[in-house]
Amino acid sequence: MTKNHTPFFENKIIGHTIAVFIFIVLAVALYYATTLKINYIWQWNSIPHYFIYQEKDEIKAPYSGNVAIKDGVLTILLEDESKVIPTEGFERVVKDGDYVFEDEAIAYKTVWKRGPIINGLIVTVKVSILGLLIAFGVGSVIALIRVSRLQFLKDIATVYITVIRGTPLLVQMSLFYFIIASILKIDGFYAGALSLGIFYGAYIAEVLRGAIQSIDKGQYEAAKSLGMNAFQTMSIIVIPQALRRALPTLINEVISLVKDSSLVSVIAITDLTRVGREIASQTFNAFEAWITIAGIYLIITFTLSVIGNRIESRMKERGGF
Repeated sequence: MTKNHTPFFENKIIGHTIAVFIFIVLAVALYYATTLKINYIWQWNSIPHYFIYQEKDEIKAPYSGNVAIKDGVLTILLEDESKVIPTEGFERVVKDGDYVFEDEAIAYKTVWKRGPIINGLIVTVKVSILGLLIAFGVGSVIALIRVSRLQFLKDIATVYITVIRGTPLLVQMSLFYFIIASILKIDGFYAGALSLGIFYGAYIAEVLRGAIQSIDKGQYEAAKSLGMNAFQTMSIIVIPQALRRALPTLINEVISLVKDSSLVSVIAITDLTRVGREIASQTFNAFEAWITIAGIYLIITFTLSVIGNRIESRMKERGGF
């Protein structure tokens, strides 16, 4: 019996090795191209400070006076009164009998604080989650309207989808923020989330509409023969199957929404992208800043892709789409 040999370039291990080698070559080429051609000096050591950093938290004297320390309690004495200064957990920089002036540091401790990148990441996650909830709510309603028999509602939904999908998100977000949000006194964060939700609601509506209409008409007739009304048919029979079929596309829309959340930076929301711009302008380390921001977005979207693939696999194991 002869063994079937896999061609050299079709071998998975060899293929992975070659791919890794190519990526390393590209990275090295980029590094030397920027270093030699534009005399760029890479300073990656400055980036960790923007994730988390240490800061001194000081306790200052509320007024001038002599220091008295007894049984671990620090007191600042005056002629007619004294004041106990809580310094537990702090390292004192004064001794018993010292004289301190007002606003002089008497104790300190080093604390870890979130840097602007972490704060920007939190804002990005929050605005993405809120925008996603709005998008699914709007999309679900519009999808049901599109498959309904009420023509005037279908016309309204069609116009909404046509306008939203036919104009750029950046333009919509700017109009919403400077006009509607200003009139209704909506905070910039919520204006950004609403813009994302309304924009992606149109895309999700079309995805759900297509999935609903792909369900065989025989299932509607079977549900009717069992005595189910229209609401029961949609909620029990049609929508669960439609969601299964629409899941891969919905995951892609979620990933796109997270990436497009970077546009909220144009309406004064300090998200990841705005933080990256500020770091690049303050330190002139543009490559390090933008590569770091891009890497964080990649981690988020890759995680969402993995979660989506696992959900897909589980659904296929339970009967497929």
